[in-house]
Amino acid sequence: MTLVDNAVYVDGKRSHDPDSLDETFELTRTSGGMAWIGLYRPDEIELLALAEEFGLNLLIVEDALAGHQRSKLEQYNEQLFVVLRPARYLDDVERVEFGELHLFVGPNFVVTVRHAESPDLARVRKRLEQEPELLMLGPQAVLYAVLDQVVDEYAPVAAGLENDIDEIEDQLFGGDAEVSRRIYELSREVIQFQRAISPLQTVVGELRNNADQYGVPAELRDNLGDVLDHVLRLIDRANAYRAILENALTLSSTLASNRLAETSIEQNEQVKRISSWAAILFAPTLVGTVYGMNFENMPELSWQFGYPLALLGMLVTGIVLYLTFKRNKWL
Repeated sequence: MTLVDNAVYVDGKRSHDPDSLDETFELTRTSGGMAWIGLYRPDEIELLALAEEFGLNLLIVEDALAGHQRSKLEQYNEQLFVVLRPARYLDDVERVEFGELHLFVGPNFVVTVRHAESPDLARVRKRLEQEPELLMLGPQAVLYAVLDQVVDEYAPVAAGLENDIDEIEDQLFGGDAEVSRRIYELSREVIQFQRAISPLQTVVGELRNNADQYGVPAELRDNLGDVLDHVLRLIDRANAYRAILENALTLSSTLASNRLAETSIEQNEQVKRISSWAAILFAPTLVGTVYGMNFENMPELSWQFGYPLALLGMLVTGIVLYLTFKRNKWL
């Protein structure tokens, strides 16, 4: 088991750093404090052992083992099970990486199980350890702080997506052939982002509006309200991004069709020009070919004006055809 951090807090202060989960459980019971255990990608055996040690509801453990879930809040007697979908924007590959975070919240313990590099829970722990009056509010204070950190880390993701959308708008009118593919890929990431943040409106709203049911101290209601405001703004931004990308995909299709039509028209114009010049050159070629056969009995072979007249006929025919095609805008 990757035990990231393991501590017991009494009166909002870190009082013990147990060497094992058995010791953590015992110290929590004897000191009347709160245990906060941070795990990173535990396997099934390790998670079941933890469940047995802290009396976790088996239904909660089954959900945690299943994984790949949407953000949600569930209550089993005095225990809460919260699933969050943290995210981070990878600027080097212009992609959003989504993770999964499980929180087991009991009357005197919090267990966080992280399955990705984000969120930065060490930052959350450091913040709360510097605010003992907040940490004194118990496990729900840790839950609030984790929610706040996850939502805060969504802001750079939204900014990264917005920057990508701005770049796509430039590509659209620059004639980039790959823009449709990029719009489609970015649309998928925005949809995943929506799926990660949309359920948080219900999760945070439930915790705030039904504080007594979930054991949330009254002092945390305003804090949760602030988190909810951030969530609602993020949802609005994600909805706007999706609408912009849908319009961009439609516009990209329209522009591609227009470019195809323009290419077809240009090809037609080229065909007209080639055909016109072919016709203009055909008449003198025909006359020259006929009189180049060298037969003895041909009209005007011995006539002194035959050669100039033939040249004149070629020239006049060419000029007439040229003017005709020019008037019809083929040339």
